[in-house]
Amino acid sequence: MELKNLRWSDKEFFQERENVISLWPTGREIELSETVDYLRNIPLEKNYALEVVKAQKKGRTLVQPRGGVALVDEHIDLLKWLQDYGGADLLPTTTDTYTRNLRFQEAKRGIEESKRAGRSMLNGFPLVNHGLRLGRRVSESTRRPIIVLSGTAYPQLTAEMGFAAGFTAFLGAGISYTAAYTKDLPFEQGIKNYQYVDRLVSFYQEKGIRLHREQPGFLTGTLIPPGIGIAVAVLEMLMAAGQGVKHYSMGLCQSLDLFQDVAALWALKEVGAEYLARLGFDDVFFSVATHQWMQAFPTDEPRAYAVIVLGGIIAALAGVTQIITKSTHEAEGIPTKEANAEGVKATRMAIHLMRSNRLPENKESLQEKKIIIQESYAILNKTLDMGEGDPVLGALRALQAGVLDIPWAPNRHVAGKVIPVRDSRGAVRYLDHANLPLTPEILEYNREKIRERESRHGRKIDYEAAIHDVTEVSKMLEDGLDFWH
Repeated sequence: MELKNLRWSDKEFFQERENVISLWPTGREIELSETVDYLRNIPLEKNYALEVVKAQKKGRTLVQPRGGVALVDEHIDLLKWLQDYGGADLLPTTTDTYTRNLRFQEAKRGIEESKRAGRSMLNGFPLVNHGLRLGRRVSESTRRPIIVLSGTAYPQLTAEMGFAAGFTAFLGAGISYTAAYTKDLPFEQGIKNYQYVDRLVSFYQEKGIRLHREQPGFLTGTLIPPGIGIAVAVLEMLMAAGQGVKHYSMGLCQSLDLFQDVAALWALKEVGAEYLARLGFDDVFFSVATHQWMQAFPTDEPRAYAVIVLGGIIAALAGVTQIITKSTHEAEGIPTKEANAEGVKATRMAIHLMRSNRLPENKESLQEKKIIIQESYAILNKTLDMGEGDPVLGALRALQAGVLDIPWAPNRHVAGKVIPVRDSRGAVRYLDHANLPLTPEILEYNREKIRERESRHGRKIDYEAAIHDVTEVSKMLEDGLDFWH
């Protein structure tokens, strides 16, 4: 039977839930009726969804870092530091690699080794291993809402534990994380795994508990043409809505071309509203998030801070509701709590300095938005046609045919034939659009922009240039590595 965008019945959900909570002993600690009562008593200011609604109404941009360490006290210390010193509006709990891959026995050993070493030996917080009581200790220690940053195509038990522990938001989606974090997992399974998470959220929604779901707009973290990013984001929101989710965020990763990034975020909002209405999901609230630069970072702090500050300016000029931040330690690995908080502060300062100004809608910005919307519509319309109106079925067929393609994805079920490249201004274009169903107008626009770069720099833009553009920001200003002059 083909997977479709149909809400799971209670029987299907609870049957699958038995399998999910059996994955590790702490799963049996979760009792849904008790969790409903617990979530009803969480202070309103710690509900992620409500904070996002308030911010969107006021035109504010909420700042949220990433972060997680192995041990409970140290993780609480990290969150409090991000909250009190960094001024984060929203707090993270990033899970570790073992948890993301259901390797809970190894996560257990990581906790033990961290205790012996006196420092985190894991690259995140092993939420499932710590269980319900300690998870709630974490959530009760802060004044701000917490989102679980799962980074996994196997999110089910982590979502169960996160919500039960009082973390009121969950990041992840079936296309994005299957493409970015797995090599062999079929998209059918990745999408089904996230249908479970979304059905869990709708269960709580039916009990009067509003929880937040968020789509990870960074995909593979490389240069992603905004039309592809928007198409994936909208498909994933439609899949969540199909399970009954009422509160969602879609995101895009910044390319660091200010004009294209802002235009893309404007386009994401318009396209999202259009397709929710088309498919009859008018009652779904959604917001737009931007992820600061997800590719290779400069190794020194001054250049890294420039990337972070530009990210804050992009968020402010686009008027997005959330920005997910980076630190100056990105090139080195996991940041210290101090560096993480400083990334938050730098971003907040950039946003405040913009004083609620927005990028003017001039001829150039409107033309860029128009092209991005056309790219998104072309991919979405063809995908939905292939699925006979069903976004799940359409996505699966489109991925198989390369009609929906994600550059540089490690998953072998992605065609991987689209090659992005920057134009003379730095915007992301299609060097090779492969099987994407783009119109002649879109393709000619892209070709003209690439020709402008070739003319300006006196060299052919080819695959070598595309490879250069992936690491260009991290190497910019280094001697002998400037491709642009």
